[in-house]
Amino acid sequence: MKLTILVDNTTIIDRYFLAEPAFSVLIEADGQRVLFDCGYSDIFLRNAEKMGVDLLHLDHLVFSHGHADHTWGVEPLMRAFSVAAMEGRPHHRPQVTAHPEAFATRTFPGMGEIGSLVSAEKLGEHFPMGLTREPVQLTERLWFLGEIPRENDFEGKSPLGVMNGAPDMLLDDTALAWKGDKGLVVITGCSHAGICNIVEHARRVCGEDRVTDIVGGLHLLSPSPHQLEGTLAYMKSLNLSALHACHCTDFPSRKALAEVAPQQEVGVGLVLGYE
Repeated sequence: MKLTILVDNTTIIDRYFLAEPAFSVLIEADGQRVLFDCGYSDIFLRNAEKMGVDLLHLDHLVFSHGHADHTWGVEPLMRAFSVAAMEGRPHHRPQVTAHPEAFATRTFPGMGEIGSLVSAEKLGEHFPMGLTREPVQLTERLWFLGEIPRENDFEGKSPLGVMNGAPDMLLDDTALAWKGDKGLVVITGCSHAGICNIVEHARRVCGEDRVTDIVGGLHLLSPSPHQLEGTLAYMKSLNLSALHACHCTDFPSRKALAEVAPQQEVGVGLVLGYE
Protein backbone atom coordinates (compact mmCIF):
# COMPACT_ATOMS: atom_id res chain seq x y z
CA MET A 1 0.00 0.00 0.00
CA LYS A 2 1.19 3.47 -0.89
CA LEU A 3 -0.10 6.41 1.12
CA THR A 4 0.42 10.04 0.01
CA ILE A 5 -0.45 12.96 2.30
CA LEU A 6 -2.20 15.59 0.15
CA VAL A 7 -3.34 17.90 2.97
CA ASP A 8 -2.20 18.33 6.56
CA ASN A 9 -1.57 21.25 8.90
CA THR A 10 2.10 21.39 7.85
CA THR A 11 4.33 20.41 4.96
CA ILE A 12 7.46 18.29 4.93
CA ILE A 13 10.64 20.41 5.00
CA ASP A 14 11.87 21.33 1.51
CA ARG A 15 8.64 20.13 -0.09
CA TYR A 16 6.93 23.27 -1.39
CA PHE A 17 3.28 22.39 -1.12
CA LEU A 18 0.30 24.13 0.46
CA ALA A 19 -0.96 23.31 3.95
CA GLU A 20 -4.12 24.06 5.93
CA PRO A 21 -5.64 22.78 9.19
CA ALA A 22 -7.35 19.88 7.43
CA PHE A 23 -6.64 16.38 6.12
CA SER A 24 -6.63 14.45 2.85
CA VAL A 25 -4.70 11.37 1.79
CA LEU A 26 -4.51 9.23 -1.36
CA ILE A 27 -4.27 5.50 -0.76
CA GLU A 28 -3.16 3.12 -3.52
CA ALA A 29 -3.79 -0.47 -2.50
CA ASP A 30 -4.53 -3.76 -4.24
CA GLY A 31 -4.70 -2.06 -7.63
CA GLN A 32 -7.25 0.54 -6.51
CA ARG A 33 -7.05 4.26 -5.73
CA VAL A 34 -8.85 5.62 -2.67
CA LEU A 35 -9.15 9.31 -1.77
CA PHE A 36 -9.72 9.62 1.98
CA ASP A 37 -11.14 13.06 2.87
CA CYS A 38 -10.88 16.24 0.80
CA GLY A 39 -9.55 18.84 3.22
CA TYR A 40 -11.01 22.33 3.67
CA SER A 41 -10.41 23.88 0.24
CA ASP A 42 -9.03 23.05 -3.19
CA ILE A 43 -5.40 22.72 -2.10
CA PHE A 44 -5.52 18.91 -2.16
CA LEU A 45 -6.12 19.21 -5.91
CA ARG A 46 -3.34 21.77 -6.32
CA ASN A 47 -0.89 19.72 -4.27
CA ALA A 48 -1.82 16.56 -6.18
CA GLU A 49 -1.20 18.29 -9.50
CA LYS A 50 2.24 19.45 -8.34
CA MET A 51 3.02 15.90 -7.17
CA GLY A 52 1.94 14.46 -10.51
CA VAL A 53 -0.93 12.62 -8.81
CA ASP A 54 -4.06 12.06 -10.92
CA LEU A 55 -7.27 12.57 -8.94
CA LEU A 56 -9.57 12.23 -11.95
CA HIS A 57 -9.21 8.46 -11.86
CA LEU A 58 -10.38 7.21 -8.47
CA ASP A 59 -12.09 4.00 -7.40
CA HIS A 60 -13.29 5.20 -3.99
CA LEU A 61 -13.96 8.52 -2.26
CA VAL A 62 -14.22 7.93 1.48
CA PHE A 63 -15.04 10.38 4.27
CA SER A 64 -13.89 10.01 7.86
CA HIS A 65 -16.70 12.28 9.09
CA GLY A 66 -18.59 15.40 8.08
CA HIS A 67 -16.61 18.29 9.52
CA ALA A 68 -15.56 21.20 7.30
CA ASP A 69 -11.83 20.41 7.36
CA HIS A 70 -12.52 17.02 5.78
CA THR A 71 -15.46 17.71 3.44
CA TRP A 72 -15.36 21.27 2.11
CA GLY A 73 -12.89 20.29 -0.59
CA VAL A 74 -15.47 18.03 -2.21
CA GLU A 75 -17.03 20.97 -4.11
CA PRO A 76 -13.81 21.65 -6.06
CA LEU A 77 -13.53 17.91 -6.72
CA MET A 78 -17.07 17.83 -8.11
CA ARG A 79 -16.20 20.76 -10.37
CA ALA A 80 -13.01 19.05 -11.54
CA PHE A 81 -14.96 15.99 -12.67
CA SER A 82 -17.68 18.12 -14.28
CA VAL A 83 -15.11 20.12 -16.24
CA ALA A 84 -13.35 16.92 -17.34
CA ALA A 85 -16.68 15.56 -18.60
CA MET A 86 -17.52 18.79 -20.46
CA GLU A 87 -14.09 18.86 -22.09
CA GLY A 88 -14.18 15.19 -23.01
CA ARG A 89 -11.11 14.33 -20.93
CA PRO A 90 -10.70 10.81 -19.51
CA HIS A 91 -11.91 10.37 -15.94
CA HIS A 92 -13.35 7.72 -13.64
CA ARG A 93 -15.90 8.74 -11.02
CA PRO A 94 -15.36 7.12 -7.61
CA GLN A 95 -17.82 5.33 -5.36
CA VAL A 96 -18.51 7.39 -2.22
CA THR A 97 -18.40 5.55 1.10
CA ALA A 98 -19.38 7.32 4.32
CA HIS A 99 -21.58 7.11 7.38
CA PRO A 100 -25.23 8.18 6.77
CA GLU A 101 -24.77 11.24 9.02
CA ALA A 102 -21.59 12.46 7.32
CA PHE A 103 -23.43 15.05 5.20
CA ALA A 104 -25.88 16.27 7.86
CA THR A 105 -26.14 19.97 8.75
CA ARG A 106 -23.90 20.78 11.70
CA THR A 107 -23.54 24.10 13.50
CA PHE A 108 -21.48 25.58 16.28
CA PRO A 109 -22.58 28.61 18.33
CA GLY A 110 -21.18 31.79 16.82
CA MET A 111 -19.67 29.96 13.84
CA GLY A 112 -22.61 28.73 11.79
CA GLU A 113 -22.13 25.69 9.56
CA ILE A 114 -19.20 23.45 10.47
CA GLY A 115 -20.38 20.39 8.54
CA SER A 116 -20.50 19.50 4.88
CA LEU A 117 -21.70 22.22 2.51
CA VAL A 118 -22.84 19.51 0.09
CA SER A 119 -25.79 17.26 0.89
CA ALA A 120 -25.74 13.55 0.23
CA GLU A 121 -28.40 14.10 -2.44
CA LYS A 122 -26.32 16.71 -4.28
CA LEU A 123 -23.15 14.64 -4.03
CA GLY A 124 -25.09 11.68 -5.40
CA GLU A 125 -25.70 13.64 -8.60
CA HIS A 126 -21.96 13.48 -9.25
CA PHE A 127 -20.80 10.19 -7.73
CA PRO A 128 -22.44 6.84 -6.86
CA MET A 129 -23.21 6.83 -3.15
CA GLY A 130 -22.74 4.18 -0.48
CA LEU A 131 -23.85 5.38 2.96
CA THR A 132 -23.57 2.79 5.70
CA ARG A 133 -22.95 2.30 9.41
CA GLU A 134 -21.41 -1.11 8.71
CA PRO A 135 -17.82 -1.98 7.77
CA VAL A 136 -17.14 -2.19 4.03
CA GLN A 137 -14.27 -4.05 2.37
CA LEU A 138 -12.99 -1.54 -0.20
CA THR A 139 -10.15 -3.68 -1.58
CA GLU A 140 -8.67 -7.08 -0.82
CA ARG A 141 -6.97 -5.73 2.32
CA LEU A 142 -8.43 -2.26 2.95
CA TRP A 143 -11.52 -1.75 5.12
CA PHE A 144 -13.87 1.14 5.84
CA LEU A 145 -14.63 0.58 9.52
CA GLY A 146 -18.17 1.96 9.74
CA GLU A 147 -19.62 3.28 12.99
CA ILE A 148 -17.15 2.87 15.85
CA PRO A 149 -18.34 1.34 19.15
CA ARG A 150 -17.31 3.60 22.04
CA GLU A 151 -16.29 1.20 24.75
CA ASN A 152 -13.63 2.74 26.97
CA ASP A 153 -14.23 5.38 29.64
CA PHE A 154 -11.73 8.03 28.58
CA GLU A 155 -12.49 9.05 24.98
CA GLY A 156 -15.31 9.67 22.53
CA LYS A 157 -17.59 11.04 25.25
CA SER A 158 -17.81 14.78 24.47
CA PRO A 159 -20.19 16.39 21.93
CA LEU A 160 -18.97 19.04 19.51
CA GLY A 161 -21.52 21.46 18.10
CA VAL A 162 -25.13 20.73 17.25
CA MET A 163 -26.78 18.38 14.74
CA ASN A 164 -30.55 18.25 14.27
CA GLY A 165 -31.07 20.40 17.35
CA ALA A 166 -29.16 18.09 19.70
CA PRO A 167 -25.55 17.90 20.91
CA ASP A 168 -23.50 16.28 18.16
CA MET A 169 -21.70 13.14 19.33
CA LEU A 170 -20.17 12.67 15.86
CA LEU A 171 -21.36 9.11 15.46
CA ASP A 172 -20.28 9.36 11.81
CA ASP A 173 -16.61 9.48 12.80
CA THR A 174 -14.81 6.46 11.35
CA ALA A 175 -11.50 5.35 9.83
CA LEU A 176 -9.80 2.93 7.45
CA ALA A 177 -7.66 -0.11 8.23
CA TRP A 178 -5.28 -1.95 5.93
CA LYS A 179 -4.23 -5.51 6.78
CA GLY A 180 -0.55 -5.72 5.93
CA ASP A 181 2.07 -8.42 6.34
CA LYS A 182 3.24 -6.93 9.66
CA GLY A 183 -0.20 -6.03 11.00
CA LEU A 184 -2.75 -3.28 10.64
CA VAL A 185 -2.19 0.24 9.39
CA VAL A 186 -5.03 2.36 10.78
CA ILE A 187 -5.75 5.59 8.86
CA THR A 188 -7.83 8.17 10.70
CA GLY A 189 -9.33 11.56 9.97
CA CYS A 190 -9.92 13.11 13.40
CA SER A 191 -10.63 10.18 15.75
CA HIS A 192 -13.60 11.86 17.42
CA ALA A 193 -14.74 8.33 18.33
CA GLY A 194 -11.46 7.85 20.18
CA ILE A 195 -8.31 6.43 18.65
CA CYS A 196 -8.22 3.50 21.07
CA ASN A 197 -11.85 2.64 20.30
CA ILE A 198 -11.03 2.87 16.59
CA VAL A 199 -8.03 0.54 16.80
CA GLU A 200 -9.95 -2.03 18.83
CA HIS A 201 -12.76 -2.00 16.26
CA ALA A 202 -10.22 -2.32 13.43
CA ARG A 203 -8.76 -5.40 15.09
CA ARG A 204 -12.17 -7.04 15.21
CA VAL A 205 -13.20 -6.06 11.69
CA CYS A 206 -9.95 -7.20 10.09
CA GLY A 207 -9.33 -10.24 12.28
CA GLU A 208 -5.81 -9.05 13.11
CA ASP A 209 -4.48 -8.11 16.56
CA ARG A 210 -1.12 -6.72 15.45
CA VAL A 211 -0.99 -2.98 14.70
CA THR A 212 2.10 -1.63 12.95
CA ASP A 213 1.23 2.04 12.29
CA ILE A 214 -1.43 4.69 12.86
CA VAL A 215 -1.63 7.60 10.42
CA GLY A 216 -3.84 10.67 10.87
CA GLY A 217 -5.48 12.89 13.44
CA LEU A 218 -5.95 11.58 16.98
CA HIS A 219 -8.13 14.44 18.28
CA LEU A 220 -5.78 15.16 21.14
CA LEU A 221 -6.31 18.91 21.45
CA SER A 222 -5.71 19.91 25.07
CA PRO A 223 -7.01 16.51 26.20
CA SER A 224 -7.93 15.91 29.81
CA PRO A 225 -5.29 14.12 31.90
CA HIS A 226 -7.63 11.10 32.03
CA GLN A 227 -7.89 10.92 28.24
CA LEU A 228 -4.19 11.48 27.62
CA GLU A 229 -3.10 8.95 30.24
CA GLY A 230 -5.49 6.32 28.88
CA THR A 231 -4.35 6.95 25.32
CA LEU A 232 -0.66 6.80 26.21
CA ALA A 233 -1.08 3.52 28.09
CA TYR A 234 -2.95 2.01 25.16
CA MET A 235 -0.43 3.23 22.58
CA LYS A 236 2.43 1.79 24.60
CA SER A 237 0.67 -1.58 24.70
CA LEU A 238 0.42 -1.72 20.89
CA ASN A 239 4.21 -1.90 20.36
CA LEU A 240 3.86 0.07 17.12
CA SER A 241 6.56 0.07 14.45
CA ALA A 242 5.68 3.73 13.74
CA LEU A 243 3.16 6.38 14.71
CA HIS A 244 2.23 9.19 12.32
CA ALA A 245 -0.06 11.31 14.51
CA CYS A 246 -0.88 14.62 12.83
CA HIS A 247 -3.64 17.13 12.01
CA CYS A 248 -5.69 17.48 15.23
CA THR A 249 -2.94 16.16 17.51
CA ASP A 250 -1.39 19.08 19.40
CA PHE A 251 2.34 19.41 20.10
CA PRO A 252 2.22 18.51 23.82
CA SER A 253 0.27 15.36 22.95
CA ARG A 254 2.69 14.41 20.17
CA LYS A 255 5.58 14.99 22.56
CA ALA A 256 3.95 12.70 25.12
CA LEU A 257 3.18 10.10 22.45
CA ALA A 258 6.82 10.13 21.35
CA GLU A 259 7.77 8.84 24.80
CA VAL A 260 5.68 5.67 24.39
CA ALA A 261 5.64 5.11 20.60
CA PRO A 262 7.92 5.86 17.61
CA GLN A 263 6.23 9.13 16.57
CA GLN A 264 7.36 10.28 13.10
CA GLU A 265 7.27 13.59 11.24
CA VAL A 266 4.17 14.09 9.10
CA GLY A 267 3.20 16.73 6.54
CA VAL A 268 2.00 17.36 3.02
CA GLY A 269 4.22 15.52 0.59
CA LEU A 270 4.95 12.57 2.86
CA VAL A 271 4.74 9.22 1.07
CA LEU A 272 4.56 5.99 3.07
CA GLY A 273 4.76 2.42 1.83
CA TYR A 274 3.64 -0.84 3.44
CA GLU A 275 3.80 -4.51 2.45
